[in-house]
Amino acid sequence: MRRVVILALLAMVVPMAAWADTITVENQWGNLSLSLSGLKSTNSELMDFNEIAAAKGRSLGHLNFGTGAFSGASLKSDGTFSATGSWFDIWGNGTYGMHKGEIFQGSFVGPISWTVTSTGKANLTFALTGDIAGTLYTGQKVTGTTTQYLYSTNGQLKLGIGHIKMGSTTLSTSPEPGTLGLLGTGLVGIAGLFRKKAA
Repeated sequence: MRRVVILALLAMVVPMAAWADTITVENQWGNLSLSLSGLKSTNSELMDFNEIAAAKGRSLGHLNFGTGAFSGASLKSDGTFSATGSWFDIWGNGTYGMHKGEIFQGSFVGPISWTVTSTGKANLTFALTGDIAGTLYTGQKVTGTTTQYLYSTNGQLKLGIGHIKMGSTTLSTSPEPGTLGLLGTGLVGIAGLFRKKAA
């Protein structure tokens, strides 16, 4: 009975080890240049990085992104931006023990969704959502998703001007294949020891 319980515990450990670690990122403010050829953000402030929050009136760094061309006829309607030629970068300023310099360098992968959420007389609001992939400053490969909430006015949109209200990004890091291989080999060895002992 004891052997069955231990093997059941080992079976639970394997999937837990394969789970990815998650990094959450929140940004606010920043400006956009908007056109049918793509979006480009400028210095959206990094407000939270993996539960490290910026002090009031300060930021942890900045977040920048850009997209490829828009598929529709007008930015006042839903559509998609291309990931071709896109980028997505996060920079830290070194406060609260964070890395100083580029934390994440990557790009969008696949189509980037553009959703018009409000078309009032004065303000227009949008949501930009897409999958991203890239590399952390540690060299670890990560994948994730981002949603950026944007706004403009009819007059500003004609001039290609927009603003970031807030954004939320989640990055997932996966264990190295070698680490999983070592874990698997160790678990098989432990199971073998229990089998020998029981015999």
